Amino acid sequence: MKADTENFDPDNWGEATKLVRGGLERSQFGETSEALFLNSGFVYPDGETAAARFAGEDDGFVYSRYGNPTVSMFEERLRLLEGAEACYGTASGMAAVFTSLACQMKAGDHVVASRALFGSCFQIITNILPRFGITFELVDGKDLDAWRKAVVPGTKCVFVETPSNPTLEIIDLAAVCDIAHAVGARVVVDNVFATPILQKPLEYGADIVIYSGTKHIDGQGRCLGGAILSTEEFKEDELKPMIRHTGPSLSPFNAWVLLKGLETLKLRVREQSRSALTIANTLQSVPGVTNVIYPHLDSHPQADLSRRQMSLGGTVVTFTLNGGRDEAFDVLRKLSIIDISNNLGDAKSLITHPASTTHRNIGEEERARVGIGEDMLRLSVGLEETEDLIADLSRAIGTVL
Repeated sequence: MKADTENFDPDNWGEATKLVRGGLERSQFGETSEALFLNSGFVYPDGETAAARFAGEDDGFVYSRYGNPTVSMFEERLRLLEGAEACYGTASGMAAVFTSLACQMKAGDHVVASRALFGSCFQIITNILPRFGITFELVDGKDLDAWRKAVVPGTKCVFVETPSNPTLEIIDLAAVCDIAHAVGARVVVDNVFATPILQKPLEYGADIVIYSGTKHIDGQGRCLGGAILSTEEFKEDELKPMIRHTGPSLSPFNAWVLLKGLETLKLRVREQSRSALTIANTLQSVPGVTNVIYPHLDSHPQADLSRRQMSLGGTVVTFTLNGGRDEAFDVLRKLSIIDISNNLGDAKSLITHPASTTHRNIGEEERARVGIGEDMLRLSVGLEETEDLIADLSRAIGTVL
């Protein structure tokens, strides 16, 4: 009987199989878990081999800033999951954001971004890139007419995050990609909140997808890491030279941790999303809570769009209180199970006050424009019992308000 070779092509595996076995390369020792190569450099059998590798004529490893076996396994696993042609690991999520933009832009270029951005992304777009002569425009990501006006001939890049941090705005990826591609612009999508489990931007026309592996991919608060997914051509011609010569490389140890995180990513994200929806529904009836934002709630203004783009609503719930900063801080102080932390996507539930932490540096005026008030809290739902989290939140809010 002839073997069905298609079933042995990793690109045709199901998600769960890709997450456990994608990119696996065993050494001569036959280890079960992926090997951890902590070395910085590599040796060559002769000078000719060294010369061939530096010339790109031999695909062996040269230096861990350029590539490393453990890092390569992580890159291949995430590539398979995302359905991309290529993946490049980076030292952090912000390294992925900056490098994905900086490698393709120069003085005189123009970038358009959604206004609702993570604080550090906002700084890259509005402060750091302009130092190099790159102009920018921010738009209401929900307004397609605003995109049509802002994206013009000469626009080089469009940058979006959807759902946005922390207001969970949803951007119509297919429509924005059509607008950008009509003028030859590339679309870069920060897909951190949705994860590759719930949303795949490449399917809607995105050119580049970025992740902070620090969040759900690790999922246990252990290390930093990031990734950029793209075409092979973009990786080789634009991204690789930038990363090789500027050095925002992913460490082999962190890549190994992220590999282990990928194995359980689907299980964690699905369970956390189911719990988040239950918590969001419950918070709507808790006295003292004035608004609950969650993409798959019927009350979300873009619920239909979010349900088309995302298979589940994600692991983050944002809500506002009947009060201001003092009341918000009092609620945080009363929590017993949920930890106060600016990270997200962790197995432990984490909560933060965006106006004073993650979005402090965008300024009061900009926070007001995107709806981040002193009364807002962002909850990253973990893997604890949903009922325990609801009880912790209800008790803390009820004690204060």
